[in-house]
Amino acid sequence: MTKTPKPSYRCAECGHGVAKWFGRCPECQAWGTLEEVGAPRPGLARVAAGAPSAPARPINEVDVEAARAVRTGVSELDRVLGGGVVPGAVVLLAGEPGVGKSTLLLEVAHRWAEVETNGPTLYVTGEESAGQVRLRAERTGNVHPEMFLAAESDLSAILGHVDEVKPGLLVVDSVQTMASPAVDGAAGGVTQVRAVTAGLVSLAKERALPVLLVGHVTKEGSIAGPRVLEHLVDVVLHFEGDRHSSLRMLRGIKNRFGAADEVGCFELVEGGIVGVPDPSGLFLNKRETGVAGTAVTVAVEGKRPLLGEVQALVSRSHLGTPRRAVSGLDSARVSMIIAVLERRGGIRLGDSDIYTATVGGMKIPEPAADLAVALAVATAARDVALPPDLVVLGEVGLAGEVRRVTGVRTRLAEAMRLGFTKALVPPDPGELPEGMQVRIVPDLGSAMNNLSVLRS
Repeated sequence: MTKTPKPSYRCAECGHGVAKWFGRCPECQAWGTLEEVGAPRPGLARVAAGAPSAPARPINEVDVEAARAVRTGVSELDRVLGGGVVPGAVVLLAGEPGVGKSTLLLEVAHRWAEVETNGPTLYVTGEESAGQVRLRAERTGNVHPEMFLAAESDLSAILGHVDEVKPGLLVVDSVQTMASPAVDGAAGGVTQVRAVTAGLVSLAKERALPVLLVGHVTKEGSIAGPRVLEHLVDVVLHFEGDRHSSLRMLRGIKNRFGAADEVGCFELVEGGIVGVPDPSGLFLNKRETGVAGTAVTVAVEGKRPLLGEVQALVSRSHLGTPRRAVSGLDSARVSMIIAVLERRGGIRLGDSDIYTATVGGMKIPEPAADLAVALAVATAARDVALPPDLVVLGEVGLAGEVRRVTGVRTRLAEAMRLGFTKALVPPDPGELPEGMQVRIVPDLGSAMNNLSVLRS
């Protein structure tokens, strides 16, 4: 029996073992993380007890006022952060190039500096010159005498600027461009990113200084650098948006001071970036009524209900394999819904090209939009239109049943606020808002049968 040789090297990031050294880990694709297994290490010295910096106190005697969140002045960001930024917190803002990260943080720096009690802001850029940042600040109207700019890529120089300016808020754009003289490696490497982040976290905790970091993302959409980067910081935010749409979504991924599933909405305009307190109106703006193949549903992003329109187009295919195109929806679920419609709903779709999409750049990944997708495709195939004041909720199963979704009352209340008076919902919806014509549909057949009643 042949024994498997023990690995001689192991990745410090993912733990994958290999027999020989590589510059790049074959498993997680990280560079320079393979370490020799069993390499001699210096003996661990016994740690002597030292004097504590402060005596331990009962938890009910700890002062919490110093840890209260301070509003940044950007309401949509404050919503995602849980009311504002906490002194000493380190916030990592990641997103694709050109999505508007630097523009958003310039707005935050400006709003922060406008409040006299907050203190000045220090904006450190490692990707642009101070003059370039000044030009963008003038274009977006974010110039204030209490905003200080520094073009640096050295961690020790940043600490020197902090000692000189004594800011109330520090912005670093970006963490991948900074380097620490205490460790080897190029800026952006695993070792440097870890060292720079650890140094900034230590600075934030020692001085109760909130720090906002910009982070790059890989082509897969994950945050570039070691995974420990996300563990070191207190808050991880992801800024996303379609390059062809002005809508931007700020999603909370991790938050030690509030809910980690909250979402903020922004619109990128010529003069900068502005918050959108009512994004449902943006998604349904100038909606055409009486058109076959459209259905309105309500998605929940964090704690915020958002109305979105689902559109479908069904046309006879002239290809051997009919085409399926999906935009803004889960393509796997759309394919399943099409199969259920054909098998359980009796609608012939196998020889048709089917296109499904959301409107306004909105993405609806949750199953609560299944019934809206099904009715959009079904009405497109039959060339009939849904009532313009109808909203549709429900998850569709493989047996054609419509399953319950969470927060039905909250979703319908938002739909009523925007003028919708009729709704199709799954069984067991819970308490329903008054003043709305609601019909419970247990399956797809029942949903299709109710359409003729609702149109009258």
